[in-house]
Amino acid sequence: MHWQLPDSIHDALPGDAALLETHRRRLLDLFRAHGYELVMPPLIEYLDSLSTGVGRDLNLRTFKLTDQSSGRTLGVRADMTPQVARIDAQLLNRSGVSRLCYCASVLHTLPDSLMATREPLQLGAELYGHAGLEAETEIIALLARALDAAALPAARIEISHMGLFRALADEAGIAPEQETRIFALLQSKNVPYLQECCAHLAADMREAILVLTTLYGDTQTVLEAARARLPALPAVRTALDEIQTLAHTLRGLSVGLDLADLRGYHYHSGIMFAAYVPQAPAAIARGGRYDRVGEAFGRGRPAVGFSLDLRQVLRYAAHETRGLRAILAPQAPEDAQLAALIAELRGQGEAVLTALPGHSRESWREAGCEREIVQRNGSWCVVPFADL
Repeated sequence: MHWQLPDSIHDALPGDAALLETHRRRLLDLFRAHGYELVMPPLIEYLDSLSTGVGRDLNLRTFKLTDQSSGRTLGVRADMTPQVARIDAQLLNRSGVSRLCYCASVLHTLPDSLMATREPLQLGAELYGHAGLEAETEIIALLARALDAAALPAARIEISHMGLFRALADEAGIAPEQETRIFALLQSKNVPYLQECCAHLAADMREAILVLTTLYGDTQTVLEAARARLPALPAVRTALDEIQTLAHTLRGLSVGLDLADLRGYHYHSGIMFAAYVPQAPAAIARGGRYDRVGEAFGRGRPAVGFSLDLRQVLRYAAHETRGLRAILAPQAPEDAQLAALIAELRGQGEAVLTALPGHSRESWREAGCEREIVQRNGSWCVVPFADL
């Protein structure tokens, strides 16, 4: 019988698993070098914790089950951001800046796209406790370094700002249920339906919301058009000024704007950004500011972060997937010299397999043996694996 996995769920075979683990460690070490401490939240929590604050946007993507111990509803995490926010707000309880990072599997009820997995390996970094644009600058620069370390340099960082939509929605007096609908249409740049949905709004507000779908491209051009075509509301001016300042600070990177590229309606509160590369049809990483996320856990804190699916990143990166590169050692348990050589090789990071009786040399080559330990002139040495 051929056993099948659920749709959009995949095994990681040895070569891919080794590649994932190598880059997981490499990127976490990169984050650590920048002061980000690793946290490991649990795979499941009570649903009310996962669906509070940040998690409200994740409710439909979360697998739910009943806890046989308490009778309460549990959720399998669909995103680690609300868990990390809970850790910062309730467990660490620091008064100053916290830099936290993580990497583990999450589970989605449905894939984000046709080619996406339902079990992303989510890697991310979060900075809590600083409200200034220095936090966005640090996080976006860290994202660019992470993609570069994964052999997938970001071709372009697109910046947007939740404050623009919120300012226009407040000024237009849009009801909360209508906001959700308009936000989704704006997000997808579905202009015909967006026009229909905004038909009841005042003409200037309708035009302002619609014009967001056209405001994308290079920073200077988009900012000039936005200042000319959007209402001169204080919140709009503030958002555009923040975008301009951040884009100038990040001028060493390839930065553009897309003022309708919005995500996380219920929790993003300011600057938002996405990284795009030519190989991928959608954003390879996303992030932004979510200053109100901690309020749901009893302690509001400024917060900025990003996350990516490491599986997806490595799918598009330029890597050769290789299996184990091992050295085959003979069975000689009483030979102290051989045992010392094996220990030395393993200490240097080499994989050394001890041959077991009754197996062909081809089977050891299949297991990844490229070299072997042989005895020559009374000494053990490592030589290329030869067919006999």
